[in-house]
Amino acid sequence: VGVPVTMDAETGYGLTAEELVDRVLEAGAVGCNLEDSYEGKGSTGVLRDPHEQADWLARVREAAGDRLVINARVDTFVRGVADPERAIERARLYVAAGADCVYPILAPPEAIPALRAGIEGPVNALAMPDGPSPRELGELGATRVTFGPGLLRRTMAALREIGDGLRRA
Repeated sequence: VGVPVTMDAETGYGLTAEELVDRVLEAGAVGCNLEDSYEGKGSTGVLRDPHEQADWLARVREAAGDRLVINARVDTFVRGVADPERAIERARLYVAAGADCVYPILAPPEAIPALRAGIEGPVNALAMPDGPSPRELGELGATRVTFGPGLLRRTMAALREIGDGLRRA
């Protein structure tokens, strides 16, 4: 594509920071999202120790230099920790470690102003079909907006609906 692309690098796939950076760059991406939790059994997950995650992010930053945008995902909300202060504590560590942006995934819109006020770096928010628009998220304090798989899922649902209509015709 002719626009910059970032990739979801999950928790780094067990690679060293250097290997991860090399592979992200080799794939042509200009940035990556790095999660701070691991999948658990079922829909649960385990938050990483935030200091260990900050150390990992610092190693990725050192390996990447200024060649990648590092978007550090903060998984507190997705893991059921609703207190914005817990997300802010983690995000501050990640920014100090060199993250360009933090992404408190699934943060409720009403938490965005507190997150923006408590975090020194840019804050990424997820745009949801039934939630605030990207403009509204920006007005709440988001400095970057992610659509995640939402646009793809809506497109696929529309295509299924069209296909089903053609089969019935």
